[in-house]
This record gives sequence, structure tokens and C-alpha cells, in this order.
Amino acid sequence: MAEVKELVKKLVEKHGRERQNLIPILQGIHLENNFLSKEAMLEVAKQLDIASAEVYGTASFYSFLDTEADGKYKIRVCKSITCDMKGKNEILKTMEDMLRIKVGETTEGKRFSLIETNCIGLCDKGPAMLINDEYYTELTPSKVRKILGDYIRNEY
Repeated sequence: MAEVKELVKKLVEKHGRERQNLIPILQGIHLENNFLSKEAMLEVAKQLDIASAEVYGTASFYSFLDTEADGKYKIRVCKSITCDMKGKNEILKTMEDMLRIKVGETTEGKRFSLIETNCIGLCDKGPAMLINDEYYTELTPSKVRKILGDYIRNEY
């Protein structure tokens, strides 16, 4: 808990205690810890003197701010209507079969998490996915098998 308090304190000193700095502070915690723990969100609320419900509400609203520990590789698949029309369901089925998990689950050993998310800004190149900070577009089942195969073999 002391580590979390120190991180939050450092980020608050960097960004300031105003409510408008909530998102940059949450992003900083997420960058450091790969998710936002309850302890971290409570500490942010305390430091900014705002309700913890407001902090949690903000964190849970944004799909790129995870409020639970997930896998090392977060696979976010765009669920926009455009990606859906271009074969997103076939892409998801390929991933679920390869990883042996369903959307919203994490593999045993916490290596991969499979998440459907709102538009990731690549509708013109869908179906698209994001693995951590790496974008992949114009996906096909064979392209997905190659990409995930590389991650599974730990080439990334």
C-alpha cells in the first residue's frame, strides 16, 4: 500500500490536485501498474478531495483504464459496427480457439486477456485489434493465427 501511496503522491505533485487532472493521474497509475487497484483509486480520491465513486466512475467509463489485473498481453478487439460487418466475429472465434478463453477472460498464468472494446479509431482498416500498444488491422483468421502465434512463441 505504501508503494501505491507514493506513486499517487508523485503523480499528484506532477499534475496538480485539481479535478481536471484526474485522468492523467489515473493514466500514470495504469502505466506503472498495468491496472487501477481499489487502493490506488481510493488514494487518488483522498489526494484530490473528491468522492471515490467519482474516481471509480471515471476509471470504469474508459475502456483503456483497467480496474482489474489482467494478462500481460491485453488483446482489445474493436466491436464497432464496421468491424462487425467486416468479420469481427470470425476473428474473435479464432482468438478464443487459440487462447482457449472467451471474451472477457484471462488465460491461466495471466499471459493473455481478451477484451471487446468500443471503436479504437481504425474503422477504415477493420477488423482491428490492439495488443497492449500495438495495432493490427485488416484482420483475417490466418493473419490472427500468425500474430497470436508469434506472441505465444514469445517473439514480442
